[in-house]
Amino acid sequence: MAEAERIIGTPDSPEGAGAESEQSPSPDGQESTGERPRGKRRIAVLFAVAAFAYALDLISKMIVVAKLEHHEPIEIIGDWLKFEAIRNAGAAFGFGEAFTIIFTVIAAAVIVVIARLARKLYSLPWAIALGLLLGGALGNLTDRIFRSPGVFEGAVVDFIAPKHFAVFNLADSAIVCGGILIVLLSFRGLDPDGTVHKD
Repeated sequence: MAEAERIIGTPDSPEGAGAESEQSPSPDGQESTGERPRGKRRIAVLFAVAAFAYALDLISKMIVVAKLEHHEPIEIIGDWLKFEAIRNAGAAFGFGEAFTIIFTVIAAAVIVVIARLARKLYSLPWAIALGLLLGGALGNLTDRIFRSPGVFEGAVVDFIAPKHFAVFNLADSAIVCGGILIVLLSFRGLDPDGTVHKD
């Protein structure tokens, strides 16, 4: 009888317990193996969105500087929307031109915070929102570092000029869209780690 139990591996026998433990991983093991790839996918989405937004902003500014700067504005929708190249030393939409260095430091700090937050990111909407913020911040920070009049004092290239509104660029648009999405997610109680809280 004991020999039969040893061969079959009943739950009471050590062999049976060993087989059961091998077939049924612990909850901790399941959570870690399930959550880790999901977190990596969200981080990949964040950086993919950021890279797309950054590349789109960079390419658009290169075209504007080469084809539109020192030329007459191009009317897109009559007087309501034009492409007009200007250099902006301030923040988004032309505000605060006397604080160029401060805005540069703020943009760099935002990038660092997003990079640190990415380590515990498990929410797809948050990944998209942070990706837009990161891509926009990188786009304008690149201008501030590499454009005249000097390093960390460079003027940002703006070119989208709606009627009765400030001139802006695609990086500004990405930052605003990312910020709006973050506000909406916060109102819904969705945290970056994927959990939902209710006040």
